[in-house]
Amino acid sequence: MDASERHLRLLTETTAAVNSTLDLEEVLHLVAEKVAEALRADACFVYLYDERTDELVLRATHGTSVAEMTRRPRMRPGEGITGTAAAERAPVMIPSAAHLDPRFKLFPNLPEEEYESILAVPILARGETLAGAVNVRTRTQRSYDETEIALLVAIADQVAQSLLHAQLYAQAQRRVAELEALARISEAVSESLYLEESLEAIVRTTMDAVQATGAALVLEDGRIAWPGGRAGSHAVRTPLRWKRRVIGELVADRDTPFSDDDRALLEAIAHHAAVALEHGRAVMRGVVAQEIHHRVKNNLQTVASLLRLQSRAEGVDPREALEHSVNRILAIAAVHEVLTEQREEDVELADLLDRLRAMLVQGLAAGRDVEASLQPVSLGGQRATALALVFSELLQNAFEHGAGAVKIELAQRNGDVVLAIADEGAGVGGAANGTGLSIVQALVRDELQGSFDLTGSRAEVVFPS
Repeated sequence: MDASERHLRLLTETTAAVNSTLDLEEVLHLVAEKVAEALRADACFVYLYDERTDELVLRATHGTSVAEMTRRPRMRPGEGITGTAAAERAPVMIPSAAHLDPRFKLFPNLPEEEYESILAVPILARGETLAGAVNVRTRTQRSYDETEIALLVAIADQVAQSLLHAQLYAQAQRRVAELEALARISEAVSESLYLEESLEAIVRTTMDAVQATGAALVLEDGRIAWPGGRAGSHAVRTPLRWKRRVIGELVADRDTPFSDDDRALLEAIAHHAAVALEHGRAVMRGVVAQEIHHRVKNNLQTVASLLRLQSRAEGVDPREALEHSVNRILAIAAVHEVLTEQREEDVELADLLDRLRAMLVQGLAAGRDVEASLQPVSLGGQRATALALVFSELLQNAFEHGAGAVKIELAQRNGDVVLAIADEGAGVGGAANGTGLSIVQALVRDELQGSFDLTGSRAEVVFPS
């Protein structure tokens, strides 16, 4: 078989090999392998042209490799021997001592100086548009003849078409992945009524979509709503915009730079994140408004019941009755305030009772010595309202009918909550049958499912925690 027949067979085999797949990375490595075999070279380097950065980027090698965990070698057209071939759209061949050529560009992570010869040709799409470059190297001196140069040029022309198809396929695959990622986010946002679930789904999908090492949603107040993964050496911060207002940002990290396609996908994800955030906030506002309405309605019903009970009492000074009613309403308002501040269903009783103590001392017993020992105890909103009313009634009785210092105790004992109020007086006397203590007994029995004991000047309420 003469040289021309062998070259034709090699061209046919190489073309068939690189056309056997649409996977871009596989195509590039097949090019490097088949070109080295076709020209009996020790190594082959395949560069792709990145139009955005105007650089040739090394994408595949055969016979050698780039040192791991280092940056890909890059050069502009006109830099280095291969860059010269790309810029001039013509082959460049150096038979020996290629590393001593003034055009030679050294990469510390690529051992090119160990090779003597080089033959570099451009990869041109449609015969003119630069798509990349390929070179073959040998460790011994070698002069390539015209037929070998023509073979590499012919292979490069066929490779250009294969690369074009592979790149189009890669773009299509990437677009499918992007649409799938956005669909997953849309599904998570539309199905979940819980903001945290939506934000978690967005962060996880973001990491999968752009192969990020970590991601997070940062709200406009600087609070991190949901973090995931770890930080990388490269980060992209994409603003979340809602009606021309920035309401946060999507942060993505990874160890390699983000492409323009990655950034475009992150912008689309950020848009969905902004929608999810506002959707979740709207839902929460609706839930909060409904909860507040429910609490206000219950509180007003309680106030109405207390006033109705007060109106049935006989022989009561109207002014005193009105003052007691005001204090009861303030006690209910204190519970409502704590629930609104905490935005939780449970109330910390120590904080609540301390507020009520300060309010009643200021209104009824300024200068009176009051000692409080309040252990941490949490109680649901409705039961906390009942206990606040009980506490207010008992403390008012101690101020109005007792004497000396007042001692308040809140503690847990064997699974029960104990509230005790005592003073240094002789006891409430005739007030034991008054409206206030009737309210206390009813609330302890019906709302707290507990017991009430009044012995001398000490009142004690015990109920299950």
